[in-house]
Amino acid sequence: MNRIARIAGPAVLLLVGFLALLTALVIGGGANPALIADPGPVVRFGLPIARLVVDLSAAATIGGLALATVGLSRSGPEWNRAIDVAAGASGVWTVSSAVATFCTFLSVAGSRISIDEQFGQSMGVFLTGTELGLAWLVTVLVAAAVTVLCFAVRSRGMVALTAGVSMIGLIPLAQQGHAAGTASHDAAVTALGLHLVGAALWVGGLVMLVLLRGVLPVDRLAAVVARYSSIALGCFVLVAVSGVASAQIRIGALSNLFTPYGALVLVKIGAIVAMGVLGAVQRRRAIRALTTSPGRQRPFWALIVVELAVMGVASGFAAALGRTATPVDQLALSKTTDPSPAELLTDDLLPHAPGAWGWLTQWNVDLFWVMAAVLLAATYAAGVLRLRRRGEHWPVRRSVAAAIAIVSLVVATSGSLHQYDRFLISANVGAHVLLGLVVPALVWAAAPVALVRAAVHPRDDDSTGVREWTDIVVDHPSVRYLVQPFPAFLLAAAIWWTFYATDAVRWSVSDPTGRTVSDVVFLLVGLLAMPTLFTPIAAGQRRPTTAAALVRIAGAVVIAAGAVSLGVAMRGPLGLLQASWFGAMGRTWGPDPVVDQSRAGLVLVAAGVLLLVAVAGVVLVRLRYDGAASDSVESDRGAGIGVADAGGAVLAGRADRSGRADDDVDFDDGSDDRGPSPAVDAR
Repeated sequence: MNRIARIAGPAVLLLVGFLALLTALVIGGGANPALIADPGPVVRFGLPIARLVVDLSAAATIGGLALATVGLSRSGPEWNRAIDVAAGASGVWTVSSAVATFCTFLSVAGSRISIDEQFGQSMGVFLTGTELGLAWLVTVLVAAAVTVLCFAVRSRGMVALTAGVSMIGLIPLAQQGHAAGTASHDAAVTALGLHLVGAALWVGGLVMLVLLRGVLPVDRLAAVVARYSSIALGCFVLVAVSGVASAQIRIGALSNLFTPYGALVLVKIGAIVAMGVLGAVQRRRAIRALTTSPGRQRPFWALIVVELAVMGVASGFAAALGRTATPVDQLALSKTTDPSPAELLTDDLLPHAPGAWGWLTQWNVDLFWVMAAVLLAATYAAGVLRLRRRGEHWPVRRSVAAAIAIVSLVVATSGSLHQYDRFLISANVGAHVLLGLVVPALVWAAAPVALVRAAVHPRDDDSTGVREWTDIVVDHPSVRYLVQPFPAFLLAAAIWWTFYATDAVRWSVSDPTGRTVSDVVFLLVGLLAMPTLFTPIAAGQRRPTTAAALVRIAGAVVIAAGAVSLGVAMRGPLGLLQASWFGAMGRTWGPDPVVDQSRAGLVLVAAGVLLLVAVAGVVLVRLRYDGAASDSVESDRGAGIGVADAGGAVLAGRADRSGRADDDVDFDDGSDDRGPSPAVDAR
């Protein structure tokens, strides 16, 4: 049964995917010869087949590495087997990507294979001089790099890094999926990228589970399947939401569902729903059966094979969609209006003037950040509920801070600031002030690291779960160094000049990947700096010290100086930043670009001053309050009376601050009797 399951699962996935692809090509018209410069049937069918193999092999690589990173034991035989399988899958990914690249060139050029010099020059221009060719070239290089890494690494950290590198290979594939004429290029790319990530983790994890059948111990199978099932549940939500968003962008009106492209989308939606139903059955029945009766595995593996068959249908139709003209494409071809300057720069229409009410009500949803916010909110709520079920208290003020932080994150990345941050530099600055200063300060107040350590039990099978990865990240030497005052304050002060005084801002407003990367960088730098600013505790100390408080206030001065100096420079000396972008939008509403930049500078000056005032106030108040509380406890102990009551007060205070009574570690101040702890510094 082991060998049959290992062979039948991938074979069914490939066979059903191939048949579904051919069927979808006929339905969608991808099998029909092109009217102009048809490359021939070999390329016409070979390209979508190669793309199907690319998708499945990339999924096996990414999903397999992800499952190994969070679900497999490093001391068990399944660890090396999983990495070996990922290495083989990434090798197939590399070769199939190269074939798809070559077929794409033949399809775009409309030429046949030749050995003359002009053919080679044309292909060179395609690979290095066009966005489509460059995207495929990057995909091939990333797949090759992942193949080498899979053969070279076995440690936990390097395997996780390899999984991250493999996901980068999906970015070029997502950028290829933009359909001409869509309402938003960024939205199309983001939706397709999230769809590819969710599908890769979902399909690849299941394939890896099947291929590990021979080496995975029977007593651990239920635990690994349960971990994969949790990943699959999140992937189902991600694939469903991103798929609906992507289909809406490319289909437009509901009436277009009756077009060939719409028919393929409907079949794919049906397959995703079927996979969700099978996943629910797996969670409710199969895992329970494996737990109670480990010897009865035949029904479970039969369910897995059926699920892989449905995944093959979805994968085949997804590959065919790339060769089918969207209704929006056809509508765009019929338009003859000239694009505006803003549309030429951003690939989006220039929005209307916001107005006072529009700044509060307009939205431009960034699916990446919305899904991230939903995941963070669900995880935080689950941790609080777990503590309550155990009868432990988690401070309400921390939950409120977490809620405000998540709302602020969504507002900065999907609200009116996001709607106008590519057209108005003031909106761009406002969004990054929220991401770099406000959200990190609220995250510090919410103490998510303390919540994870209080609510999640460590694993005992040498695998790495949420608790283990949290400890690895916050205790890593590089993180411990970066949360020290000097590097943290220097990074937080320099990031404003590094971003706005260089071409980094141009990359962020012109490319969806650049925008996401810049937002993540601002958020991470803020998360490193804010705990160091607001925690007036010196390393190795059990109580606040005046010297530590002064260091924090000095750090606030440094960070404020970085923001304020840039703000002042924006109001005159620097001139108009990125004039070829912000000054070339062709806006007929709103302030002049120079005036708008002056307003952005004023926002930075105000943010720097408010940060300094807030840090000084919080640090001084806590210095006085905590110092008085410590003196009171020491006085009670010295007098020999009320020792038990005083100790109880200390424990109660710690329980209120960290969510649990712990006499050794106080998550609120980040230090203990053994020396400094990065818990609060990195939370």
